[in-house]
Amino acid sequence: MTVSAVSSATTATTTTSSSSSTSSSSSLTSSDFLSLLVSELQNQDPLNATSTTDFINQLTSYANFTQQQSINSNMSSLASSFSSLVTLNSVNYIGHTVEAKTDTSTLSNGSATFGYSLSSAASNVSISISDSSGNVVYTGTGTGSSGSNTFTWDGKDSDGGKYTISVTATDSAGNSVLNYTTVTGTVTGIDTSTSTPSLTVNGVAVSAANILGVTS
Repeated sequence: MTVSAVSSATTATTTTSSSSSTSSSSSLTSSDFLSLLVSELQNQDPLNATSTTDFINQLTSYANFTQQQSINSNMSSLASSFSSLVTLNSVNYIGHTVEAKTDTSTLSNGSATFGYSLSSAASNVSISISDSSGNVVYTGTGTGSSGSNTFTWDGKDSDGGKYTISVTATDSAGNSVLNYTTVTGTVTGIDTSTSTPSLTVNGVAVSAANILGVTS
């Protein structure tokens, strides 16, 4: 095709865009793409017409462009449906006691129960608990059995708020064997203000994806 064909198509698009007072910019749509192809045919030089191969390639590009738009639309719809499904499933947790991957909790009846998972038996397990300001309010040791372990803090030296547990677990060679820490508590609500709903467990927001199981 000749340079004049592209210029005409671009001018037509620019003129249409400039006449709109409601938007300062626009994105290329399927209709715009097709209009460019039509403008090319209308403005090409009869003595130097676009080759059949080039035109077929352009039609293929148009088909791929349209298909991509359809896929994007379908994916957006699927994501919305999935989010609604996750929210609906999260509601079922309310009122149940769950175990979830997290390291923060509040006191319940004056104490807080944490858990931690070890990939293998540990020779040394050190535990510390900090308040919401980062001040350490407890230090001690814990059990080192392979798999799940629990630790209950009696809440002494606490003044309310949220508390975070930190666990260091090493084997006889000094290698870390800690997988993750957990809390166990009752789900009292859900938060759907973000794309991934979170559950309120012991006054702390926990992602629904981090729920390990329901204990009651």
